[in-house]
Amino acid sequence: MKLSLTVLTALLLAPLAALHAADTPIPIWPQGAPGALGTTEKDSPTLTPYLPDNPSGAAMLIIPGGGYGRIYEGQAEPFALWLNEQGIAAFVLRYRLGTSGYRYPSQLQDAVEAMRQIREQTAKWKIDPHRIGAMGFSAGGHLLTTLLNRPEDGEVPGADTQGRASPRPDIAIVCYPVISMIAKPHQNSLKNLIGDAPGEELLVKTSSERQVRPGLPPVFLWQTNEDKVVSVEHSLLYAAALREHGIPHELHIYQHGKHGTGLIGTEHPWFGDLLFWLRAHGFVAGKTEANPK
Repeated sequence: MKLSLTVLTALLLAPLAALHAADTPIPIWPQGAPGALGTTEKDSPTLTPYLPDNPSGAAMLIIPGGGYGRIYEGQAEPFALWLNEQGIAAFVLRYRLGTSGYRYPSQLQDAVEAMRQIREQTAKWKIDPHRIGAMGFSAGGHLLTTLLNRPEDGEVPGADTQGRASPRPDIAIVCYPVISMIAKPHQNSLKNLIGDAPGEELLVKTSSERQVRPGLPPVFLWQTNEDKVVSVEHSLLYAAALREHGIPHELHIYQHGKHGTGLIGTEHPWFGDLLFWLRAHGFVAGKTEANPK
């Protein structure tokens, strides 16, 4: 019996897929999210673990983008599997969205709780509590920088957090991020996060370049000059604020590429630059493939 190329390829790849299957998504708020507007999937944020076959002990929270209006899946599982190939455990956060009626700081509450749950279960996941980073894309980059800058805004009023783990990651990878709600803001992200008529105080609080403080963890930050969706000025503003406050960081502004460039399956130098940086911070050891296809 002859097998078609499609069937044969599927059979050959099946064992590899089984090795990298995601675990069952974990509800972040089993008893219901704070301020939940319902009990459906859109009201119930989750954390999905992806565990590597050859773990290095490092871990990464992945925060996809989507303008706070959706979760862009191209920045979720593909990067989790790529991180697994580097020996890094990955955890994909699917947070509450503005298009479902959730405004700031609901998304930050989800991110804070997700980081705490990863840190508080390091023995279960076999990860080093001092090597837990976070990677955010576009609006997910904004949520990540808010997690770095203002995790206190994500605390649930009245909740007892005494003795709980820090929600701040040990390193941050910020990819073509939304940063400012004041300077050339990304209008969809702004509207979905803080509404149509936010006050000046809220605009400043959610502009990450205005919220950097000393003592933040190291940051890898990148974007392209040709980005027409989110101005490259966002990354430049955040890098300037990091420099002003003495935060270790690496900034890459690549000449070519539209918003969202450098996804898994493309050739782009950012993969190699990131792996070099991750090795320097003890998250990746030895030689690693720089440009996954």
